[in-house]
Amino acid sequence: MSKGTLYLIPTVIADRQTNTIPDQVKELLKTLQYFLVENVRTSRRYISSLSLGLTIEDLNFEVLNKNTKNTDLDILMEPLTKGYNMGILSESGCPGVADPGAHAVAWAQRNGYKVIPLVGPSSILLALMGSGFNGQKFCFHGYLPIDKKKLEAEIRRLEIESRNSYQTQIFIETPFRNNQLLKTLTQVNNNETLLCIAKNLTAPDQLIETKTIAEWKKTKIDLHKIPTVFLMYVAQ
Repeated sequence: MSKGTLYLIPTVIADRQTNTIPDQVKELLKTLQYFLVENVRTSRRYISSLSLGLTIEDLNFEVLNKNTKNTDLDILMEPLTKGYNMGILSESGCPGVADPGAHAVAWAQRNGYKVIPLVGPSSILLALMGSGFNGQKFCFHGYLPIDKKKLEAEIRRLEIESRNSYQTQIFIETPFRNNQLLKTLTQVNNNETLLCIAKNLTAPDQLIETKTIAEWKKTKIDLHKIPTVFLMYVAQ
């Protein structure tokens, strides 16, 4: 029996911006029946929004999220073992990048199945591209600590690391805490440190703007509940 292939399928990162999804992805979706997704409802809605002529009820969705145990993967990946191709859908952007889909990819790699990532929008890379910061040495840290003292200590550490190693520091926050994170950054970072704010990427009102901390202190910007990527860099 031939082995199935695992496809990593990008999704939109801004609501209704399906023009950011390449035709290659849309054509491939027409051939798949089995999917691993973070949320079945939103994944169904996403595929429907692409107007591919598919009957959503005929498709098979299984949940793969941060709570999925490694011991569950053998069952979740069963279609691959039976020769069927499978797709992984992230809630936003590219599967496997700051995304639990990486666990399924690791399983496929361990067990000798072909993995094919497809091109699509990634907020992390789009933000880095638009920041003007070092794109040859960068690190994505995901979410920073919530505790105030730990957050301040981590911000100072990232600033020092950027200065010492010429590294772009990239991180995100739960959207309803964006404004508080920005306030803390302006309080903790040195005035000459550069900060790029990339919000609502690929949407008509997207913003990618780089300023010094001193300049951000004088800038009014509302990031509340808006998907945002923060990038820090200490220019040499």
